[in-house]
Amino acid sequence: MELGMSNVTRRQFLQWTAAVGTTGFPLTGRGSSGRVVVIGGGVGGITAAKSIKKAAPSLNVILVEQKKHYSACFMSNEVLAHSRSLESLRFTYDGLWKYGITVVNQSAVAIDAAVHKVILEGGAVLEYDRLIVSPGIDLRYDVIVGYNRRVAEKLPHAWTSGDQIGLLRTQLEAMQDGGTVLIAAPKNPFRCPSAPYERASQIAWYLQRYKPKSKIILLDAKEIFSQQALFMEAWRALYGFGTQNSLIDWHPASEEGTVTRVDPDAMAVYSGELDTVTKGAVINLIPPQMAGMIARTSGLTDDTYWCPVNKTTFESTKAKDVHILGDACNAQDMPKSAYSAASQAQCVAAVVVSAMSGVGEIPLFTHLNACYSILGQDWAISTVGVYRSNSTGTILQSVEGSGGTSSPGAGATQRKHAVEYAHSWYQNITHALFT
Repeated sequence: MELGMSNVTRRQFLQWTAAVGTTGFPLTGRGSSGRVVVIGGGVGGITAAKSIKKAAPSLNVILVEQKKHYSACFMSNEVLAHSRSLESLRFTYDGLWKYGITVVNQSAVAIDAAVHKVILEGGAVLEYDRLIVSPGIDLRYDVIVGYNRRVAEKLPHAWTSGDQIGLLRTQLEAMQDGGTVLIAAPKNPFRCPSAPYERASQIAWYLQRYKPKSKIILLDAKEIFSQQALFMEAWRALYGFGTQNSLIDWHPASEEGTVTRVDPDAMAVYSGELDTVTKGAVINLIPPQMAGMIARTSGLTDDTYWCPVNKTTFESTKAKDVHILGDACNAQDMPKSAYSAASQAQCVAAVVVSAMSGVGEIPLFTHLNACYSILGQDWAISTVGVYRSNSTGTILQSVEGSGGTSSPGAGATQRKHAVEYAHSWYQNITHALFT
């Protein structure tokens, strides 16, 4: 059974094998200390695992993640503008071992919540006292006729992995000057609501410098999008939006913006009620999304394709002692973002530690989300939201009068500082996660 030896030093391996029990994984910590299994090695899963281990070192914390490297989606649009390398998005899980967290590089294929067990791809079983599920998203290829995983190698979504971002960048580089880049944005909810529009901005920045005869057509399945006024302000100033020479043309749902099918051989998409045909030299097709597979196959989702949870504890409403956080859960007003996942994870960690130590009553948490979007040279915008649940855990909503966005008409200094803050945030969050 492969245990991801590339992530394990010899000393760590010896410590691990010394504690191996009949399931093939450490069984120390059952009983009074207890075991927490975390599925998913993204922002939510890592934050939860580290927060629990720091608060309660005696707990046995196991992180299950198939991939041996993490590729950050946040800041990945900068790769398309040639202002960030793909390598800068990649991190290993090596840093988690020093906290006493066991990292298992396998897929979790099933959850049996009735007996508190997780089944791994090789058949091994992990027992748990509390389970945290942070599986991220999967793409709903079935919604767009003609689109599937194979076609995505020609018409990349670039929404879940570094490889796809690299593919889209390669296609942009290979495109002849004068070619059209087609971006299709899905309906809400989806991971990172502002990202398709930041992507359009970053690609426009690239085209402006290297392929000025080219343009972007952005087809949108919505009528409005996050921070729309701020994006359009930047597009007008930077890319001629609204003029005949605009680098970006945006078409909402009412203007045939909803893509319904694709023809990869013709490099064409069909959209809207009139089945309008739009062709592109490069097509970035972002389909609707849903909770990751382990959540769906384990019965943790509802008919929305997302996971219903208690909005105070993020415990699944479908399975006891199972908490779901990050992109996969239905968190109502909270957007699906890295910052949201980290905030939810800290809450879940406190809930789990309190429950396993017998503390009892759980306080109401205030959650925070912050998102930065870099739209061009020295131009970034941001949004901040504050959220709170009610005492019954049925509602999680924005706190009235809190949060806010960048100011319209902000000066050059403020816009440049926002870029610096965005890069600083990236350095801070990745440092907190992986060191």
